[in-house]
Amino acid sequence: MENPKIPSFFAENISYFEKVLEQAFAWFLGNFGTFLFIIFIGLITILVARNVNLLMERYFKKASGRLRMDITAFQMFRHIMVAVIYFVGIIVIIFSIPSLSTISVALFTGAGVVGIVIGLAAQSTLSNIIAGISLAMFQPFRVGDRLDIMNEYGKVADLNLRHTVIITWDNRRLIIPNSKISNEAIINWTIEDPAIIWSINIGISYDADIDKARKIMIEEARKHSNVMPLHKVEYSVAIPSLIKPEPHKIGIFDTSMIHAVDPDFKERGGVKVQLTDLNDFSVNLRLQVWFKDRSIAHSSGCEIREAIIKRFFKEDIEIPYPYRTIIYKTDIENKKRN
Repeated sequence: MENPKIPSFFAENISYFEKVLEQAFAWFLGNFGTFLFIIFIGLITILVARNVNLLMERYFKKASGRLRMDITAFQMFRHIMVAVIYFVGIIVIIFSIPSLSTISVALFTGAGVVGIVIGLAAQSTLSNIIAGISLAMFQPFRVGDRLDIMNEYGKVADLNLRHTVIITWDNRRLIIPNSKISNEAIINWTIEDPAIIWSINIGISYDADIDKARKIMIEEARKHSNVMPLHKVEYSVAIPSLIKPEPHKIGIFDTSMIHAVDPDFKERGGVKVQLTDLNDFSVNLRLQVWFKDRSIAHSSGCEIREAIIKRFFKEDIEIPYPYRTIIYKTDIENKKRN
């Protein structure tokens, strides 16, 4: 039995695809050297970029303690170097293909119009790159600093050309574009002077002995090992970030902190309790203690609060509860009658 005749439509399409395949195969054979050159350049670019990145990181680990290099500026320089290597590799590949080379020359000839088009298309990327370089230069924060930003607290893990990586207190990675982070209000707990005053608010009842409660709070705070002892610090002026007088370990890198003591905070380690508010059911007391940095403040504050509450229970310091006095209308009438 003979096969049915193939419709002319399918025959024409099969013939067309055969021609396309033949032309593609002929192009491949004719440009085999160029094809191998592109693969070679691509592999070389990747290898060079990765090795430069690795070598720079190893060099920084060895030289940072001796030369006191700034980790944030170095990280940005490393990212820029890797980006330049990839960019050069792509340019070499483009100009190795004759058709793309002709187009590239035409684009560079009309650079004004093309620049406007590319600038509009890559506006977000360019703004992130410019913001990243600006952050690395002016350093409102550095790699290793602890920040409050966008209602999050965490440590700066990396600053690259596009974004900043922050490790939050619960081990999440918060990735923020540089253009956005440069426009945000930041609380930097580490820059210049890492020591902080931490407040612990506790309420007691109106019947409780305020002086006794204050004494207990101060005693329990001074017992904690992380509370700074009372001492006085000499006033000093902020030191430029390129000068690193005091080495400080952050992760695997040796960097340093810039200390600039404000004259209003020369006395460190003083523990004090203030009566801050009189609420409907409680007398609010605020304990203020000094910690050496923000990283230990929250957990240490929780431990001190727990110790104070346990001591309050032991010493019969009453914790406030919401009391309501209910007066019936009949009681008011009886009082008036009497």
